[in-house]
Amino acid sequence: MASVIHYTIATEAEKSPDFRRVLWTGKKTQLVIMTIPPGGEIGEETHEDIDQILTFVSGIGKAVISGSEKNVAQGDLVVVPAGTKHNFLNTGENPLVLYTVYGPPEHADGAVHKTKEEADRLEEEGKDEPPTE
Repeated sequence: MASVIHYTIATEAEKSPDFRRVLWTGKKTQLVIMTIPPGGEIGEETHEDIDQILTFVSGIGKAVISGSEKNVAQGDLVVVPAGTKHNFLNTGENPLVLYTVYGPPEHADGAVHKTKEEADRLEEEGKDEPPTE
């Protein structure tokens, strides 16, 4: 029998100042927590074959999906279908904390990226690849 995999997202957010931290990776989905500093952003991107669901834990920001903008805050959820250009920006004075579910996984299992710059570099170097099995 499988054990219960449980996270208290607010607690995970408090202890994770990292830009990106992979909390759990399954065969078909992945749970990642992100902390975007004031004035920061995820960066415009498109995941061709990956759906993404983002839930905002704290802070305020702006979602830009296919050129449309929407303010986001604690409790909001945004869906980004595969193939959709998107970006999320922190427009507040405090960190914008969110968790996201990728389907299928997008990042290396257990990956921790302290900053956006580190995350971008590791992706470019091919060192942030999701598991293949």
